[in-house]
Amino acid sequence: METVSGAGNWRLCLRREEGGGITVLRAGTPDRRAVLPDRIFDLPVTALGDRALAPERQGDPVPPGAETLGITCVPPEGGAPWDNRNLRDLTLPESLRAVGDYALLNCSALKTLRIHDGVLRWGGGALMNCRSLNTLHLTRTGPDQGGALAWFAGELSRELDVTVHGPGGEVLRLLFPEYTELYEENCPAHHFDYFISGAGYPYHHCFRQKRLSLKEYDALWRDFLGMEHEEAAALRLAWYRLRWPGELGDGAAAGYRAYLKEHAGEALRLLLEEENGEALPLLLELAEPDREALAAACALARERGATAALAALLEERHRRFPAGLEKSFTL
Repeated sequence: METVSGAGNWRLCLRREEGGGITVLRAGTPDRRAVLPDRIFDLPVTALGDRALAPERQGDPVPPGAETLGITCVPPEGGAPWDNRNLRDLTLPESLRAVGDYALLNCSALKTLRIHDGVLRWGGGALMNCRSLNTLHLTRTGPDQGGALAWFAGELSRELDVTVHGPGGEVLRLLFPEYTELYEENCPAHHFDYFISGAGYPYHHCFRQKRLSLKEYDALWRDFLGMEHEEAAALRLAWYRLRWPGELGDGAAAGYRAYLKEHAGEALRLLLEEENGEALPLLLELAEPDREALAAACALARERGATAALAALLEERHRRFPAGLEKSFTL
């Protein structure tokens, strides 16, 4: 096996295509965070083969006409297996155009996937048994949004945290709440009944011709609050839309802001636990927390050693609730 230096650790089985691209037939890494190269042998990586990253495939023999390549950076510690079982964060190449059937089968530890919108084909069962996958970073390389987001939202019914990076540097972050689908056998009628539970189903399907409709997404908010839902999910959904307000109308913004005001204490805790002090001034402006919420947030900031956040919280408390000396007289 030829070995070259690179930004990560990979053992690859690949095939050079007549059109000038590379198809990765198998790819195994011991790393927790890995980036699949954009170019190999000075050719763009354009496809992932069937079951390319499936852990159980990494020991298969090399197919006829294929080549093997090792990429090393810092050797993994502790003899971790090169089978993707530790893989938690994966970046796929910008040049990728096709993902084969069951390409990520059984990557059960994978939590975060980073992709570009140039993929034209996602194979059947590509994400099967990726039970931890709930975070997607999608980079748009052109003015038009590709269909990748629609595919992921339709493929995964669990809660999905999505960050979309636009070609001009704009950022949009969205939460797609969880829902479940259930088939129950109806023996007397000799058929199965289909049930949907959870408030997330319409969010996962607010696409038109594979394009996300943000207007429709925001219009779901009132009905979402009227259904059974997790308050933490509602809080993050409202905060994401106000923090990254792409195409956000005034009416929808008012609804999100009202919810933040009602849950200002929980919103402050969310931000401090994510250690996102940069956005704290905006949250304080939007949520207008009361004295008790600010006091609880100050205590949490002290506990976590977040000195910059604590200073901002104390300044806000002093500005909104100035505490003068209380005079008392005892006879």
